[in-house]
Amino acid sequence: MRKATIKRVTKETSISVQLTIEGKGRYEISTGIRFFDHMLELFAKHGGFDLKVTAKGDLDIDQHHTVEDVGIAIGQAFAKALGKKTGINRAGYFVLPMDETLAVVAVDLSGRPALIYSDLIRTRLVGDLQTELIHDFFGGFVNNAGANLHAKVLYGRSTHHKVEAIFKCFARAMRYACSTDMRLKDQLPSTKGLL
Repeated sequence: MRKATIKRVTKETSISVQLTIEGKGRYEISTGIRFFDHMLELFAKHGGFDLKVTAKGDLDIDQHHTVEDVGIAIGQAFAKALGKKTGINRAGYFVLPMDETLAVVAVDLSGRPALIYSDLIRTRLVGDLQTELIHDFFGGFVNNAGANLHAKVLYGRSTHHKVEAIFKCFARAMRYACSTDMRLKDQLPSTKGLL
């Protein structure tokens, strides 16, 4: 089973992440930002990952450090758990309707970080989460997981649905990208011989 534990401590945050890729969608999430917790719970459930995240950050200042650093730590956890990436599918995508909203996410665990993100959100908050920080979460993730991630809301009305659709798509895309292909179990998914 591919697992990782990450502890990240700075002057701004203290974060612990435990990840099992071949999980059952179990989660324990506590970041101090309830809507963010909910999105990470969705990510674990829809990805089939077991995920435990405990984050204590300087929320009296702002949510930025906590949200971005959780993205960094989760990215590090995936990079560590995937190891050399032998036999993985490497890339995955998912398109998801969430009531009136439609979103798409594509990911490539290529070793090269890149983020293209468009959520069509025009409100400052969804629940208690500052919406502009979702971009920072994914930025932290891609830079530390070594992933290309393209996430886009195609249309929708509800801010809640837009964010939820992106996190569910992200989960399903990562689930496939991390999955192994038994036909290629001894091979690295790259003609370069390196990821």
